[in-house]
Amino acid sequence: MPISSGTHLLYTVRPGDSLFTIAGQLGTNVQSLVQINSLYPPVTEPDRLLPGQVLLARLPGMAEQSSVLYQVQPGDTLYRIAERFSLSADMLAALNQIQQPDLLQAARLLYIGAYAYEVQQGDSLYEISRRFGVTMSELIRANLNRPGLSPDVVYPGVRLVVPLPSSTNIIVFQPMPGTRLAPGTHLTGRARVFEATVNYQIRDALGRIVARERAATASQGAPAFGHFDVQLQFDQAPSAPTGSLTVYTRSANDGSIQDLVEVPVVFS
Repeated sequence: MPISSGTHLLYTVRPGDSLFTIAGQLGTNVQSLVQINSLYPPVTEPDRLLPGQVLLARLPGMAEQSSVLYQVQPGDTLYRIAERFSLSADMLAALNQIQQPDLLQAARLLYIGAYAYEVQQGDSLYEISRRFGVTMSELIRANLNRPGLSPDVVYPGVRLVVPLPSSTNIIVFQPMPGTRLAPGTHLTGRARVFEATVNYQIRDALGRIVARERAATASQGAPAFGHFDVQLQFDQAPSAPTGSLTVYTRSANDGSIQDLVEVPVVFS
C-alpha cells in the first residue's frame, strides 16, 4: 500500500517563488517537488508556477507515520480550513491545541488529519476514493489548486492528500485506511465522547462479525478530546480478504450509534 511515510507540507506558492527557492526553504529538492506534484509535460511546466498554486512537499525527517501539515494563509479561518479537509472545526482546534479559534495567525502550520498517497500505475481518483473510503469531492477539495490535478487523469508518482476517517467528534489515526488488520493491531485516535467511552466493531466484506462490539477508554471525556489506544481483538477469522473497522459512540438516551467512523481494511 503506497501510503507515503513522513511529514508533508501543503505550500501555497507566493509571488517570486521558484522551485529552487521553495526547495531550499523547505529542505527538500527540486526533483522531489517535480515528481510529487507532476510538474512535467504534458501535465504542466515546472518553470510556470503561479501564485496561489499549492504544492505538496515532503519535509526532512524519518517519521514513519504519514501526515500532512497546512500553512495558514492570510484570510483563512479555522472553519474554512476544517471544511476543506473534511474535519469539524472543533476537531481541528483540538488537534492543534488552538484555544482562540478567531485568532488564527498567517503562516502557522496546522496538522490537518490527513496522509499522503502516492499514485500508482492504473489508479484513478474514483478508484482511490473508493479504496480509502472518501468521496471524490472530499479528495478533490483536499487537493484544491494542485497544479496538473484533474478529476479524469492522475499520473503515477504524484502524491495526493487524503483525509483521515473522522466524524464530528472522532478521528482515527491508526489503522490507516486500506492497510492490513490483524489481532493485536493498535486502534488509535482522538474522541470527544460521553464518559470517555469509544466503541469499535470489525466486519468482513460479507457482513460477518470478525470482532464484536468492544469499548475503549479515552484519556478524557467530553467536552475534551481525549486520546484512545487499544489493541484490537478478533472473535473469529474473516471470511473475506477485506472489510471495515467501525468506531463510534452510543447515545446515553437510547443506545443508538452516533459519530460513526468507518475505516476500510485488508485482513492479513
